[in-house]
Amino acid sequence: MNFRRIDAESMDQQDSLHSMRNHFLIPKSKEGKDLYYFCGNSLGLQPKKTKEYVEQELNDWAKFGVTGHHDAKNPWYSYHELLTEAMSKIVGALSIETIIMNTLSVNIHLMMVSFYQPTPKRFKILIEPSCFPSDRYAVESQIRFHGYDPKDALIILQAEPGSNYISKEHIETIFKNEGDQIALALIGSVNYYSGQAYPIAFMTQLAHQYGCLIGFDLAHGAGNLLLNLHEDGPDFAIWCGYKYLNGGPGTLAGCFIHERHAYNRELPRFAGWWGHNKITRFKMEPAFEVMPGAEGWQLSNPPILPMACLRASLDLFSSTSMSALRKKSIELGNVLFNLLDELNDPKITVITPRNEEEHGCQISIKVKNADKSLFQKITSKGVIADWREPDVIRIAPVPLYNTFTDVFDFVEILKNTLKNG
Repeated sequence: MNFRRIDAESMDQQDSLHSMRNHFLIPKSKEGKDLYYFCGNSLGLQPKKTKEYVEQELNDWAKFGVTGHHDAKNPWYSYHELLTEAMSKIVGALSIETIIMNTLSVNIHLMMVSFYQPTPKRFKILIEPSCFPSDRYAVESQIRFHGYDPKDALIILQAEPGSNYISKEHIETIFKNEGDQIALALIGSVNYYSGQAYPIAFMTQLAHQYGCLIGFDLAHGAGNLLLNLHEDGPDFAIWCGYKYLNGGPGTLAGCFIHERHAYNRELPRFAGWWGHNKITRFKMEPAFEVMPGAEGWQLSNPPILPMACLRASLDLFSSTSMSALRKKSIELGNVLFNLLDELNDPKITVITPRNEEEHGCQISIKVKNADKSLFQKITSKGVIADWREPDVIRIAPVPLYNTFTDVFDFVEILKNTLKNG
């Protein structure tokens, strides 16, 4: 390839999204130099407007007190509605299918209340391998709550022998063999360990073909992949707002419930007053009148300050498009893949699939003998990445704020570290 730093700089100059980086606060070294931040798959960077958006709500709180619910510049009573359209576009959903509420693990449980209804003949749950631990904990606890044993009710997709890869053929085999017993499939759209992106439309079609409900954890997909949830048709999806969506540490999460469930008031659910008909909500009636669509799963009035943080980021997403961001993401990934290929070092192996449809921003580098010292050394040289036990360095070039020069410099740091320690 013979790709040089000057080539990376040229790509940055031609990048139509390059100026987006200027809207984010980039962590700096003690010397004031920008660090190489490749950890947006764990915590996205802070938009510069975040402080202004939060201060607006703090000032309105100080100015109006409780009347800020209606008198604030952005009335708090309907504040969550300011985020709905932008969020729905990011995940390829209708507004009626989308809501910002709670946190990810809470939303997993709320969705399973509605969509995991086991019977003696159909009681199993299908999850991915190397499932993010909180998802597995939630799933196992729901299985036990319904009186089943995870040893009998939990099915884990197994990777191809000697790899971390899940093929479509293997997915088909699982549904063919187990589909008549699966009540729910809950799959991460991107595996947090390997970086493999799973085929949402394909898996949804398979699940429904065998009579199973299906949901996706988009923690590593929302703001990363080019999603089309409404057309792909899963029953539900959930995601956090602090990774690629840059909403701040531990911020609010999102939920998608497909339109076909929007008016089904018979679906079991845990209810709260913010899911009640907004027109009559403050009449404080004892009977719950559920709103149609995703809003009907709300429990509590929304926390405005975290919403302000997330809105600052969603406004940036609204200034571009997911197709443009995805295009740059693929280009960043291709440069990274090719430069890592050129290293040809036996100490490391890339385990993320090369196929553009099977990965997002994250590229996972497996380190031989689980030697974390390599990660610690590149960290000391200005790289903010992520180590995942037992043996993976995760690198996620995010198109909103990472550059092609960032990618080139990272590989040079990695190459010199592998060579010289």
